[in-house]
Amino acid sequence: MDLKALLKTARIPRRSPSWTMLVSLAAALLAWELVSRYAGLPAFILPSPGWVVVRFWRALTGGSLLLHTGVTLLEVLLGLLAGTASAVGLGYAVAKSRLFERLVAPYLVATQAIPIVAIAPLLVIWFGPGMFSKVLICALIVFFPVLVNTVVGVRAVPRSLRDLMVSLRARRGQILGKLEVPAALPILLGGLRIGATLSVIGAVVGELVGADRGLGFLINAARGQYDTALVFVAVFVLIALALTLYGLVSFMETKFLRWQETNLK
Repeated sequence: MDLKALLKTARIPRRSPSWTMLVSLAAALLAWELVSRYAGLPAFILPSPGWVVVRFWRALTGGSLLLHTGVTLLEVLLGLLAGTASAVGLGYAVAKSRLFERLVAPYLVATQAIPIVAIAPLLVIWFGPGMFSKVLICALIVFFPVLVNTVVGVRAVPRSLRDLMVSLRARRGQILGKLEVPAALPILLGGLRIGATLSVIGAVVGELVGADRGLGFLINAARGQYDTALVFVAVFVLIALALTLYGLVSFMETKFLRWQETNLK
């Protein structure tokens, strides 16, 4: 049996049956309902799923949920775009030059040694409580995983293929577009999936430190009023945003990496 046939027969299905997810979700909701009903906890400690749904509908129809969600989503998208663009550019330069890597590596590692929660108050003080500081926090938290995957992806390009294109007198732009980008794209998109979920965390951290809009602000306001149901609503919306961004990157993978499936057939 050749290698292609072996990979085809040994391929693991990508999607598990949808009913398993539904059963797991139903079990979690049932456990939540039972605990909230029979544990004797007050509603401001653990509201029931039904009350969270009611609170969600009230916030949605009142317009506040859409307003704060829109602000957070804009911060996340701008931060994800800025962090990814800067990480890809710098990562490519690091991958192509060992000297440049030795110069910037200590600073890159140092930025990751400091938790984003620790520097978020400084960024809010320096740049104000507006949107720019939240976008900057998102970009910083997205930057490192995308940069690392960019470096790994570019350096994973086979030397023999690079030498072949040089022997065919390919220009620098042709080598980049025809070889390096397609070869590094699977690893780069893997880093982007991580960055997409982390960007939501960055936006919320910035809003919790100082903001007058956004889901982080909504969580702070609801916590101060002991409106725990609204806190649950905001948290679930954040989860939905992260899952949506993760799904969009996965969709990009299926579109841009379709050639891998073709080669395995």
